[in-house]
Amino acid sequence: MAQVLVRDLDRTVIERLKARAQQHGRSLQVELKTILEQATRTNAVVAGRIAARLRKKLAGRAHTDSAKLLAEDRNR
Repeated sequence: MAQVLVRDLDRTVIERLKARAQQHGRSLQVELKTILEQATRTNAVVAGRIAARLRKKLAGRAHTDSAKLLAEDRNR
């Protein structure tokens, strides 16, 4: 597993993270790991939701192959 070092965090931030970890019954290290894992998963979840909305919005419409359009443009 990789390790990450974060320097120069404000003391208030550290105290808030420690309090959050205690509320969840976890160590500070486990709390930080959980926060980072959730942050990376959230981006994928949000992107998936946006993609699903776009697919629904564009369903039933004819779409042009963008690769074909680019090739035609290059040949001009």
